Amino acid sequence: MKTIVVCSGGLDSVSLAHKVAAEQQLIGLVSFDYGQRHRKELDFAAACAKRLGVPHEIIDITTIGKHLTGSALTDDIDVPDGHYAEDTMKATVVPNRNAIMLAIAFGLAAAQKADAVAVAVHGGDHFIYPDCRPGFIDAFQQMQNQALDGYASVSLYAPFVMTSKADIVTDGARHKTPFAETWSCYKGGERHCGRCGTCVERREAFHLAGVEDPTDYEDPDFWVTATSGFSAQEVK
Repeated sequence: MKTIVVCSGGLDSVSLAHKVAAEQQLIGLVSFDYGQRHRKELDFAAACAKRLGVPHEIIDITTIGKHLTGSALTDDIDVPDGHYAEDTMKATVVPNRNAIMLAIAFGLAAAQKADAVAVAVHGGDHFIYPDCRPGFIDAFQQMQNQALDGYASVSLYAPFVMTSKADIVTDGARHKTPFAETWSCYKGGERHCGRCGTCVERREAFHLAGVEDPTDYEDPDFWVTATSGFSAQEVK
């Protein structure tokens, strides 16, 4: 399939880009600037596209993002520390983000005569992000089938939606994903903080996968305490 990957520059989407490049026909990466508190991750998406030899588009939707208020990822709100399963992590929800981004990505795919749009949502996202769950993925595909009826046929490829982040690390290692060339931390400092939900999940995933974590964390051991009261099992 000729596939466009939605790539944030994080571990999951960069691993997906390498998977698609190995197994399908990767024709490009698309990233979104929605006014997130830092754009550092977009540099890693650009580096991924260059490494894989495909075009990279950054779509500016900041005029939309500035209205999606109330999230620690877009507003001047502290990013919470701890495990993804904690209620405090709901502060990182950007309402309808994936629906907006995927609708644009499907338009690009249809215009470019691509067969699929790939997205790296996974089981660990199910705790707090409703637009990362299997029900959303299935419903979005049905909606796009109607939206593009008679014009294009584009599939939503979400190979990780029922798997864990540890499985992504395993798959990424198999496809030689350079994990050090990915960015997960929501705080956007010089180094991964090691304390925010996505840093904790990242550190835990490498541990569960039995793969060496090349990431430089400010607090490399916090994840042990953060995960002690929670299971790595994803919510279906």
